[in-house]
Amino acid sequence: MIIVPVKEGENIERALKKFKRKFEKTGVIKELRSRQAFQKPSVTNRKKMAKAIYVQQLRQAEQ
Repeated sequence: MIIVPVKEGENIERALKKFKRKFEKTGVIKELRSRQAFQKPSVTNRKKMAKAIYVQQLRQAEQ
């Protein structure tokens, strides 16, 4: 359960913004979307490798 302490006289929009930020940090939506469609482990590994190669190329270009 997410608890957002609201100070007295605090704007409701600001409290809602705090709640949304905390909710995003928990990763619930991200996990929900990933569970909606099954992805084969080979596809997951391929994406992971592609991301690692991309990051490595960025770091090499930086130096």
